[in-house]
Amino acid sequence: MAVYALTGFSLVSLLSFGYLSWDWMKPSLVADVATDPMEKSLPPAFTRPPHIIFILTDDQGYHDVGYHGSDIQTPTLDRLAAEGVKLENYYIQPICTPSRSQLITGRYQIHTGLQHSIIRPRQPNCLPLDQVTLPQKLQEAGYSTHMVGKWHLGFYKKECLPTRRGFDTFLGSLTGNVDYYTYDNCDGPGVCGYDLHEGEDVAWDQSGKYSTFLYAQRVSKILASHSPKEPIFIYVAFQAVHTPLQSPKEYIYRYRSMGNVARRKYAAMVTCMDEAVKNITWALKKYGYYDNSVIVFSTDNGGQTFSGGSNWPLRGRKGTYWEGGVRGIGFVHSPLIKRKRRTSWALVHITDWYPTLVSLARGNLSNVPGLDGYNVWPAISEGKESPRTEILHNIDPLYNHAKYGSLEDGFGIWNTAVQASIRVGEWKLLTGDPGYSDWIPPQTLTNFPGSWWNLERLTDGLRKSVWLFNITADPYERYDLSDQRPDVVRTLLMRLVHYNRTAIPVRYPAENPRAHPDFNGGAWGPWASEDDAEEWEGIGEPLKSRNKKKKCKICKLRSFFRKLNTRLMSNRI
Repeated sequence: MAVYALTGFSLVSLLSFGYLSWDWMKPSLVADVATDPMEKSLPPAFTRPPHIIFILTDDQGYHDVGYHGSDIQTPTLDRLAAEGVKLENYYIQPICTPSRSQLITGRYQIHTGLQHSIIRPRQPNCLPLDQVTLPQKLQEAGYSTHMVGKWHLGFYKKECLPTRRGFDTFLGSLTGNVDYYTYDNCDGPGVCGYDLHEGEDVAWDQSGKYSTFLYAQRVSKILASHSPKEPIFIYVAFQAVHTPLQSPKEYIYRYRSMGNVARRKYAAMVTCMDEAVKNITWALKKYGYYDNSVIVFSTDNGGQTFSGGSNWPLRGRKGTYWEGGVRGIGFVHSPLIKRKRRTSWALVHITDWYPTLVSLARGNLSNVPGLDGYNVWPAISEGKESPRTEILHNIDPLYNHAKYGSLEDGFGIWNTAVQASIRVGEWKLLTGDPGYSDWIPPQTLTNFPGSWWNLERLTDGLRKSVWLFNITADPYERYDLSDQRPDVVRTLLMRLVHYNRTAIPVRYPAENPRAHPDFNGGAWGPWASEDDAEEWEGIGEPLKSRNKKKKCKICKLRSFFRKLNTRLMSNRI
């Protein structure tokens, strides 16, 4: 009964305010989509490669979109999804870098060495340079390629930058999270720097502009300066709605009745992002791209529940392999879709966008063997069966091993202490420590009553290391069937063994003090020269210095940083 009560609670809309708009979004520039005169135009025959707009949001929870019953207003996303195809069996990764790497390469993390954690600002690490990226394939097909927003795929040397990985232009941040106005990012006490870049230069002049506005404006500018007769790919990776929780005051005001302050700010950021998507959609129509365009919308991972996000009624949160961490919001909106205005339950994974979009662009996939993604356009556009039948969520050998896992529990073929997760057909298996496992209702109240919280807590899984769910029948992962179906557990463990044999070594190098922004003019950016790069092995482990003098130099740098951090902390206090 508690489940039904909480579900009802989550679907109640608490707000009914009119829409506000930001200063630069004048009615003459951003008309309501419903009144757009181009709305009635008929889509052309699919005779030339389509314009592709890929929109990725950051940390937006599964519940945090209007058409999933949210109390957050997202009229643009609701309308685009309703007129296109909603993907309700769509999977992403639980954290930032893995989702972005799999989108850009079409490969699972285990095949790029990025299966552990994220790429941190001071690590000499980036998306492997031998990987042919999605924008590079689109460039080969004759596309103009542009990126706006968050990169988070490494930048320790220039070869790692977006403009060296297939994008003609880039405006955005290189690290994982920055201030929405100042673009400062601190990777620990005193290790702070500016992170907004235009191409390969630091964009100091853009400081003070709210990133969601800035990025939408840049997309509009790109479209205005390009010819709709030539195919274009724009990857819009919004910083929103990742922390820090910052939004223009007028957006927060409409959610003033929300008791939970974090949820209030978060909701404002989501609605602001929704209006930015509205602005981008309008620009596509205004400049003549819309009729031959494909808009893909995706989240990058589950919502962070203690920062205002909600994945209700799914289990878990960002950073976990429960459905709340890996099931994403996704839809495709395009006049080129043959069967519009429907919900698709075809199994789709973020790796699938690579072959799907390259195929739409009439690009060549024959020279990129070993992709883990599939072309799912027939499933999306025509309602055909998805070619995908399974998803490797991940195998992370470096994550803390589960205390109660063992090779014996894995039938002698898999150590269940290792964090891993896989879905095959309707079955989902998790081993090791999948992460925080509660079901968390939307934080619309100031504090949750203890009785509600206790009803939704998991109390019987503390000594487990294997879980099995029929995810089709039980999408909320409430009924563990590992004891009842050991045959299925063994079958899925064998699939993990198969994938693990194809995995490459993990790339997770130690942080390097030379990455400190103070050595780069106060900004985060490339810091390793070509000679430096030779000092690290392919997996990113530091090698011994070539001579004692150089080693001594690094020691001096470390000593300098200790003193610098102390001074900076004193000044801040």
